[in-house]
Formats: sequence, structure tokens, C-alpha cells
Amino acid sequence: MKFARNVRPQAVIPTASMADIAFLLIIFFMVTTVYDVDRTNVNLPGSNIRVQNEKGSAVVVLHNENGQMQYKFSDGEKMSFLVSGPQDISLEASRLAYGDPTRQFVVKADGDMRYELVDEILDTLRRAGVSNVLLLTVQAGAQKGAGS
Repeated sequence: MKFARNVRPQAVIPTASMADIAFLLIIFFMVTTVYDVDRTNVNLPGSNIRVQNEKGSAVVVLHNENGQMQYKFSDGEKMSFLVSGPQDISLEASRLAYGDPTRQFVVKADGDMRYELVDEILDTLRRAGVSNVLLLTVQAGAQKGAGS
């Protein structure tokens, strides 16, 4: 009498849903990733008082690049772009402030920048109708470096 040999079933990994899982992961990472609207390296001034800025705040950057003053602007959604000076910042800021008067603006300036230039930008923003302005700083006592 011959006995039937036990046939072992083949191990099969179901891969039908792998593409769905991959797309779900891609969507998850795209939605949760935070993008910087400005990556300009500046030496931020120190401060003991810290206030968190709102997500999507407009950004004004004052940066001294090799002795050349640079102004950059971002509406909080797109990457910052070079502008020619305070006049262009005034135009962009008034456009945003007209659409949303409570819109928050963040001024990002070098710590060794002459305060007259920062004051000029603050006056420009005030004349453009901006009422909510923050100055970007680094925690006092913390290592100063590139801010974002």
C-alpha cells in the first residue's frame, strides 16, 4: 500500500494592495511635510521673549550679502523672491493686507543689521496697512546660527 505524499502548500505573499499602501504613504508624507518659505542664512538677534508665529505668515528678509543689501519677500505660501527694495515690499504687503488685515508678517533680519534699515521696513509695513508684525529671533543663550 502506497501512501500519498503530503504536499506542502506554497507560501504566497499577497501583493495586490501594495500599490495602494505605497500611494497612501506618499500622500501622507506630502500632506504632513512642512516646507520653509525662506532658507536665507542670517545671524538672528537673541531674545528672551518668544512668540510662535502663525503658519503661513508672510516673510520679509533683510540680508547683507557681501556688502550688498538684499530684500526678499514671501507671501507665506511660495518661496521667497528678491525684490528691489522697500517700495516693492510695500506693494506686496499692501496687496496681502488688503485681502486679510489681520495677516501676520515676520521680519527676518541679520542681528548686526543697522536698526535704521529694520525701522524703515517696519514703517513701510505700517504704511501698507500691516498691523501684525513679528521680528524673528533666536532664544537668548542658545547657539546663534542660521534661522529659518
